[in-house]
Amino acid sequence: MRINKYIAQAGVASRRKADELVANGNVKVNGLTLKEAGYDVVQGDVVEVNGRRIEPEDKKVYILLHKPVGYVTTVSDDKDRPTVMDLVRDVDARIFPVGRLDYNTSGMLIMTNDGDFAYRLTHPKHEMPKTYRARVAGVLSDEKCAKLRKGVDIGGFVTSKAKVQIIRGVQRQTVVDITIHEGKNRQVRKMFKVIGNPVQELSRIAIGEIKLGRLSEGHYRKLTREEIEHLRSC
Repeated sequence: MRINKYIAQAGVASRRKADELVANGNVKVNGLTLKEAGYDVVQGDVVEVNGRRIEPEDKKVYILLHKPVGYVTTVSDDKDRPTVMDLVRDVDARIFPVGRLDYNTSGMLIMTNDGDFAYRLTHPKHEMPKTYRARVAGVLSDEKCAKLRKGVDIGGFVTSKAKVQIIRGVQRQTVVDITIHEGKNRQVRKMFKVIGNPVQELSRIAIGEIKLGRLSEGHYRKLTREEIEHLRSC
């Protein structure tokens, strides 16, 4: 089994992240630092990540977390900031976040120990739609909405067509839902900044057809079998 898949099935990280771990020298096989991302693990190999021995997980876990603002979407943080792992300490499995939400963004985050599932949700070729609710400064005109729907240049990258729905206007602010399928760093914030309506508050409310609903901040629930199958099929 290829090393990145082995690491993913052990619930350490997605396959893409596993490749980064190898490149950064965080993976050892039989006591030696691995230098080849294409290494195939064979029976009897002892694999370590960050000094901890790992083995594939048999029981797969799929969780939907409502991430609050003020948490980083990583397994650990070198600045000692709270991470999303602090919110799922009672989960009896080594899980990791699928994709990321910015420190100042709240909302829906999926966590799992299924690396192949995580790969499907995050790889650009699958174009997984993600819906965000944003409170932005100012009024969103029809012209500005049209720009978002067509795609905007956020600095060397032109976004794909987005779905945009204005929910309400409140004094000098607008609440709007926007659906994208890319995952560039701070993409939604950059999109609204380009058109002159900086984001004041941002939350992810859906991935595919799975909605955050009324799940309270800081709480989580297990995904249903139907929800898991839906995300696999997107």
